[in-house]
Amino acid sequence: MPRYEQVADDLRARIHEGEYAIGAKLPTYAELTDTYGVGRGVISSALGVLEREGLIRVVKKAGIRVLDWRVQRRRISRGQLIYRDPRRGYVGPAASSPDEPWDTHGRPVTSYEPIPERIAEVLGIEPGIAVLRRRRVTSPAGEPPFQIVDTWLSAEVVRDAPQAAEPNTGPGGYLDRLEEAGHGPISWTEYGRGRLPSREEATLLDISTEAPIFELLWAGKSAQTEQIIEVTSRVIPADRVELVSELRRDESAQWPVEPVTPKQ
Repeated sequence: MPRYEQVADDLRARIHEGEYAIGAKLPTYAELTDTYGVGRGVISSALGVLEREGLIRVVKKAGIRVLDWRVQRRRISRGQLIYRDPRRGYVGPAASSPDEPWDTHGRPVTSYEPIPERIAEVLGIEPGIAVLRRRRVTSPAGEPPFQIVDTWLSAEVVRDAPQAAEPNTGPGGYLDRLEEAGHGPISWTEYGRGRLPSREEATLLDISTEAPIFELLWAGKSAQTEQIIEVTSRVIPADRVELVSELRRDESAQWPVEPVTPKQ
């Protein structure tokens, strides 16, 4: 076994056994090199393994902090149903039920920001243009930050439904305002991909920049214009979620199977 893996195994065991408690700091690079009798490169590789596992977060000048590794992986059924809670409006598959309570961490922020390339591609505009972004960091009640939710609204839809740009969008949220302005019923397409988080995303979710995330995009299409008018990005640490889909048989795969008759 490579030496860095041995070091990672030992540190991992010490974290799980509570020698290094959640929220506490590991020894410094210099102290770890002395403890294990190895060079800085070995320690760096070992810590990289633990970062990718979501056990620690290495921050320059702030030290190596132990993360809450006990968070259970949340199972999300990726069906095709959008639910609705009368108080909150539309509810997506991340919730286990339409009325499941969720917390918002910090205050939601509404601002004009340069639109990222991927979001611009889906929304059909040039990357880098300042576009209205609604940002929330949310989680199931009582859990650490689970996802960053960024909603990007086209200039046309902000003009049609100005309250959607306000901090308080009213009952049902911004989607109700868009539909009331003539764009309902909105239909959605979901895109998913994995990637590494930006430094800002890692800070908001309290994860390492080496820990992969899921990025799920919802593209909302107006029934009036048949154009994408809003894109919502959900950034979720990959070690906190398991996506589950029920597979169905096509007509060509129905059972019982017709036996194949051998050719004569």
